[in-house]
Amino acid sequence: MFETTDELLKQIRLGEDSSLELKDLRYKGNQVNDPHRNSMADELAAMANTATGVFVLGVDDKSRTVVGIPEDKLDVVETWVRGICNDLITPQLFCRIRKIPISTDDGIERIIVRIDIPKSLYVNQSPGGYFHRIGSSKRQMTPDVLARLFQQRSQARIIRFDEQSVSIAPPDCLEKTLWSKFKSPLSPSDDEEFLLKLKLLTQDDDGNICPSVSGVLMASEQPQKFLTNAFIQAVVYRGTERNAAYQLDAKDIEGPLDVQIAEAYRFVERNMQVYAVKEPARRDIPQYALESVFEALVNAVAHRDYSIQGSKIRLHMFADRLEIFSPGAIPNTMTIESLPLRQAARNELLTSLLARCPMPFANFPGDREFLMDKRGEGVPIILSKSEELSGRRPEYRLIDDSELMLTLFAAPEP
Repeated sequence: MFETTDELLKQIRLGEDSSLELKDLRYKGNQVNDPHRNSMADELAAMANTATGVFVLGVDDKSRTVVGIPEDKLDVVETWVRGICNDLITPQLFCRIRKIPISTDDGIERIIVRIDIPKSLYVNQSPGGYFHRIGSSKRQMTPDVLARLFQQRSQARIIRFDEQSVSIAPPDCLEKTLWSKFKSPLSPSDDEEFLLKLKLLTQDDDGNICPSVSGVLMASEQPQKFLTNAFIQAVVYRGTERNAAYQLDAKDIEGPLDVQIAEAYRFVERNMQVYAVKEPARRDIPQYALESVFEALVNAVAHRDYSIQGSKIRLHMFADRLEIFSPGAIPNTMTIESLPLRQAARNELLTSLLARCPMPFANFPGDREFLMDKRGEGVPIILSKSEELSGRRPEYRLIDDSELMLTLFAAPEP
C-alpha cells in the first residue's frame, strides 16, 4: 500500500479515507501534547480492527499540507507511538514505523513519520472501547457488530490460525535454506509457486502476497520479530521452588520451530543430572527420560495456541521435576483424561511441516526419523517412558482454561 513516496504524496493530496489517516502533532517541551495519547490509541485500534492502513504524522489533515516533524522530535514521536501501541491497546498493536524525508513545493525538505498498520488478527481494545473505521473517521462498534467481529476473528484464529497471513512480515524473510527441506522431486520449480502451494506464503485481505503464520514460524530466522512470543523460555532452578534468586541457567530459545525443539532438548540434556551405578557394570541413570522430554517439547511447540499474545512456552527445571507450560486450552472436545487416547491438532499445517523435518540428534534414544509423529503416539510415550524411569506418572493440568501444564518427575537418586 502506497509503496513509493510519490504514491503516498498523491494519496495525501486526496485526503483521508478508510486506509489513510493524517495527523499534525503539537509538542510541549520534549513530549507530544496533541493529539492526546488515548485519542491516538483509539484511532490506531480502529484502523487495525477494520483494514490495513497508513497513518502519516506531520501532515495537516485539513489543508493536507506537509508540515513535517522537527528532527529533534523524531525519536520522541517514535517513542510516543510505540508506547501507545504497547501500553494503551489490547492486545498490543504491532506496526511498522518509518521516517521519510519529503521535498515539498516550497523547496524545503521535511520529515514525516509513516506508520503502517496491518489488519489485526485480533479485536483490539483501546481506552475508549472498541472502535472500527468508517470512511475517514472512527466509530464505536455496536454490540452486534462487535459480537460478529469477535466471532470472525476467533474462528480465523482457532480453526486455521497457522495459515493466516502475517502482513507485517516481508516475503523475503522466508529463508530458502530453511524451507528447501520441504521440497520433493514433484514440487514446483518456481519458488513462489512452491511456497504458495505449501502455504508458507499466502494472500492477505488486500491481495498482497506475504508469509503465513506457519511460514514465519518454520522458515524465518527470527519468528519472534513478527510473532513476539514465539519462543521458549527455559530456566533451571536450584531446589524445588520457582525463585529468580536461585537460577542456575536460563535461556530464551528462539529461531524456527524445529531449531527451538532441538535447542530446548539439548538444554534439558545439558542441565539434568545423570547418576552412575555399578551392578556390577556401570549403568547411567538420567534424571529424566529424554524420549518423554522430546515428545513433550514437540507437542508444546506443535499444539500451542499462537494467537494468544503475551504468552510463551515455558520450560522450568527443578531438583525434583520438570514443568512445561504451553499456551492454549486443549483443542476441540478433548479432556485431560482423553489425551492418551485421542488425537487432535490445533495447527494442522504446522504439524504436517514438523512431520517432514528430519531428526537433528545422532544419539537420540528412541526410534524416530522425523520430529513429529502423526500417529498420535506422543502422549503415550511421555507417560510410559517417564513413569518407567521415575516411578511416578506425569501429570497434565489445565490452568485457567488458557494454558496446559505438564509435569515430568525426576528419577530418584540411587
